[in-house]
Amino acid sequence: MCEHQPPCPLVDSADREAAVLMASHPEQGWSLLCNGVLLFEDTGELLPSGQIVAPYRPVFTASVAA
Repeated sequence: MCEHQPPCPLVDSADREAAVLMASHPEQGWSLLCNGVLLFEDTGELLPSGQIVAPYRPVFTASVAA
């Protein structure tokens, strides 16, 4: 699918979200990456195989100043 050099990360690689952006629809909350991944603004993903990757959100811990 990808014709870029170097090629975009494959769908099954850990860095698949680093693929080139092909289409962006921020008003609808999704983007299509060159490797076929649909990336949603809540960080969820839909892979070309139909597999769903649940959203992930960083966990922040508050530090208390002494």
